[in-house]
Amino acid sequence: MKAVGLYEYLPIEHEQSLIDQEVEKPRATGRDVLVKVEAVSVNPVDTKVRTSMNQKEEELKILGYDASGIVVEVGEACTLFQPGDHVYYAGDITRQGSNSEFQLVDERIIARKPANLSFAEAAAMPLTTITAYEALFDRMHIKRNEEDRTILIIGGAGGVGSIAIQLAKLTNATVVATASRPETRQWCLSLGADYIIDHHQPLLAQLQEKKIGEVDAILCLNDTDGHFQGMAEAIKPQGTICTIVENQNSLDIQLLKNKSAAFVWEFMFTRPMYKTEDMIKQHELLTEASELFEQGKLKHTLTKVLSPVNAANLRHAHQELEKGQMIGKFVLEGF
Repeated sequence: MKAVGLYEYLPIEHEQSLIDQEVEKPRATGRDVLVKVEAVSVNPVDTKVRTSMNQKEEELKILGYDASGIVVEVGEACTLFQPGDHVYYAGDITRQGSNSEFQLVDERIIARKPANLSFAEAAAMPLTTITAYEALFDRMHIKRNEEDRTILIIGGAGGVGSIAIQLAKLTNATVVATASRPETRQWCLSLGADYIIDHHQPLLAQLQEKKIGEVDAILCLNDTDGHFQGMAEAIKPQGTICTIVENQNSLDIQLLKNKSAAFVWEFMFTRPMYKTEDMIKQHELLTEASELFEQGKLKHTLTKVLSPVNAANLRHAHQELEKGQMIGKFVLEGF
């Protein structure tokens, strides 16, 4: 089968950073399903993994952590899916990725594709939806009716921010998103954000100008180091800050002490990586999201598509993400 991967962890400008190769088609056993991949999305995690190590791989390392496709084979222990099912999922960072014609995935982390979305549209959504959902509801314990609460989303126009705004609005909370360019500000407003502030300016001062003041919850999707002081100032006493972005320097957690504020991490690969007892929650939340897409309560965030899935197009997609100005999601379809 066709696949795109790497043997060395190189800058994206290098022709060997991502290469095309034929590899053996896997077989489904246990709770795995074998998916014929129709479309894949590119996320910041792809670029981070591609540059994460100083070593050479003995076999092709296949990246890709978002996909949609068709189940073609199921393992003997599978109960949730059958061949022919159309599915979407974000996969497991400890296994081979989705940038291949066929991929093995544990059935507990996939769900049926929203019927009203194309394969390309569906492929844009799993990783960001899982991340935003887990951050809001599992990590920060946002309730389903939050009319009297305010959520600040730092980095509203990116992939996770785009779906986080929508999920947060479904709780009836007041949503403040950060964006610094006219096009990103408009994008966030179109997704339902109530207010927009600039993440390049002091957060609390802008919130006070809008008569909001301190907020109940903050979801940080960009530059944890740079925003930590501002988040500590902007969070309400007993509020919660959640980030998905690794810090490069030590964070002064004592800034949160007097407020009894919580600081938590969200990493959507935790459940499949550690095979947690509640691993099936990713199947459940993607199933719920699929229903919300079909009901029109959520909309996809696909903004750019390339075809086919090959090394040249994936290198281009990685370059676009590394510029740090992507709005919505970048998808590749067809092999």
